[in-house]
Amino acid sequence: MLWPMLAIALGFLGLTVLAVLALRVFAEVRRLSGQVALASRRIAEASGDLEQAAADLARAGRTAGR
Repeated sequence: MLWPMLAIALGFLGLTVLAVLALRVFAEVRRLSGQVALASRRIAEASGDLEQAAADLARAGRTAGR
């Protein structure tokens, strides 16, 4: 009777450890997705700034060539 109860307790303990690790992974994935979203917004802003600078440079080149 001792061995089956020990096996059940160890199985429950193993599931508990796996659940805790799964929660930690879930939290890290959410944190990482937030950082990816922030980086994506920054890249989009930088792309817009670069596009605006290129348009300004092209406009300046056209006016200087006249």
